[in-house]
Amino acid sequence: MTKKEHRLGVSEANLVNRHLKIETAPAESIRAAVAEIDEIYGMDSVAFDEKHYRLDLAYDASRLSIEDVEKVMTTHGLELSHGWWTQHKESNYRFVDQNVKDNAKHEPWSCHKK
Repeated sequence: MTKKEHRLGVSEANLVNRHLKIETAPAESIRAAVAEIDEIYGMDSVAFDEKHYRLDLAYDASRLSIEDVEKVMTTHGLELSHGWWTQHKESNYRFVDQNVKDNAKHEPWSCHKK
């Protein structure tokens, strides 16, 4: 079994995949946002699916969250889709990202510690 190499700052254990549908925007804004998102420390990959008008992301959730990606998107004038399914997925992504971040910081407890 081969192990996939990840970018610097990305741990396999904390890697999450996200699919965000976005509202219609100029192609140059999308390209600029994708380029800037791709440079964020902890981002493993980012791609734009033109057919579904969707951003496909993979990042280390112990270092990044969906909010970090959304900040970059708003600076380039991009918005997430306003559909209920996208809003539902976004809230779920926020919850899972925070959970991964909290679990990465947590020290395991045991009554058998010396």
